Amino acid sequence: MRLTKQTNYAVRMLMYCAANDGHLSRIPEIARAYGVSELFLFKILQPLTKAGLVETVRGRNGGVRLAKSAEKISLFDVVRVTEDSFAMAECFEDGAVECPLVDSCGLNSALRKALNAFFDVLTEYSIDDLVKARPQINFLLGLTDLDHKVVAKKAVIAAPAA
Repeated sequence: MRLTKQTNYAVRMLMYCAANDGHLSRIPEIARAYGVSELFLFKILQPLTKAGLVETVRGRNGGVRLAKSAEKISLFDVVRVTEDSFAMAECFEDGAVECPLVDSCGLNSALRKALNAFFDVLTEYSIDDLVKARPQINFLLGLTDLDHKVVAKKAVIAAPAA
């Protein structure tokens, strides 16, 4: 089984937002961090928003943020929203199946068991787990500069006038 690029980048987008906790993330920044097109990320954003995994803030200073804590978003939540099909063989697909063993096949049973195990493992991991597994994630995603800019702005605002 191979996950789509949509799922891959949906997880990455959520990881970016989790690492950028407390700030709105902008699609151009996320696209630049991962070297992917903004249009592709906007396309991925729609199902994530509809599923309640992210929320968008419109306007000049708008952006994207997690709709709930990163600890509460499992990998299974993301995969369920972004993958169209989990058909591993013809017998998983809807419609006419030409195999006479479809209802009593050992392969069908084994593949279903494997798929359920896959889902169980994905349920065990959250977006937060992925972010915490990489202590340097903010540096790797270029978020440290963003954090320094925010800190610098606060320092200028808070500095007493001379």
